[in-house]
Amino acid sequence: MTAFRAPLRLDRFYPIAPDIGWLERMVPLGVRTIQLRLKDATGAEFRRQIGRALAVCRAHGCQLVVNDDWRAAIDLGAEGVHLGQEDLAAADLDAIRAAGLRLGISTHSEEELAVALAASPDYVALGPIYETRLKVMKWVPQGLDRIRRWKALIGGLPLVAIGGITPERAPGVVAAGAQSVAVITDLVTAADPEARVGLWLAWATDTAATSGGEHEKS
Repeated sequence: MTAFRAPLRLDRFYPIAPDIGWLERMVPLGVRTIQLRLKDATGAEFRRQIGRALAVCRAHGCQLVVNDDWRAAIDLGAEGVHLGQEDLAAADLDAIRAAGLRLGISTHSEEELAVALAASPDYVALGPIYETRLKVMKWVPQGLDRIRRWKALIGGLPLVAIGGITPERAPGVVAAGAQSVAVITDLVTAADPEARVGLWLAWATDTAATSGGEHEKS
């Protein structure tokens, strides 16, 4: 039996926190959906950070998406899970659906997009749109034309753009067809990360008002 869960709200601004410390700084500022991407924590520490993240998110009305570890996302009760292609290949999609998790999948090529669409995700991510300093990528920057191409291929399915996106670049990314902008480097490298989050939140609010709705829903 599949558990019921309300649709994942995808705001224009979709921050990614590299650990619980960053999440605890961002969420109280008004973030409504956040991804926790733990690359250094393992085992009990990994689950401890997810548990703390869930407590923070619930206290502030924020949705938590766990990167990669769908088992922990199910066990601990996160709203969603985001999978890369390798993790998708090993994931139990039936278990993810039965738990009511919303599913996001990374894509970098049309072959990967086909694999992602076969899994019936709640959103597809495309990246890197621009060169990013935080992570070494084997993929060249995709650019705005690739966003337009992806949107033509996926139709009404929400598209998340990621990689090297700044507030100055974000309007063009949305105009090209992305529903949501995932951000990590621009936040963690900022001189004042809290102020930077505030700038992004203001942009997201202005963009939502212009488009005629508070939330973008999958």
